[in-house]
Amino acid sequence: MRKSLITAVLFTLFSMPALAAQKTVTLSVPGMTCSACPITVKAALKRVDGVSSVQVRYEERDATVTFDDDKTSVDAITQATTNAGYPSTLKQSGAKQE
Repeated sequence: MRKSLITAVLFTLFSMPALAAQKTVTLSVPGMTCSACPITVKAALKRVDGVSSVQVRYEERDATVTFDDDKTSVDAITQATTNAGYPSTLKQSGAKQE
């Protein structure tokens, strides 16, 4: 009985990282008004712990961010752009398991 319990606990602990999901969201960043703005937005987003990929499109005034949802959240990501002077809102999202 005790051996089964230990096995179950170990299985749960080692499988938890596999349950983490990479999530991709697109943010609307309407305050980007010049071609240098995306550099600042991208730098701010890349500093957020858990963010693995950032693509910023000036013409569309948006940013697509892929992140580990165990390490950060959409709120933290939008707060990062706001702190950099470019308030953003969620445009669309999608979960991507890896």
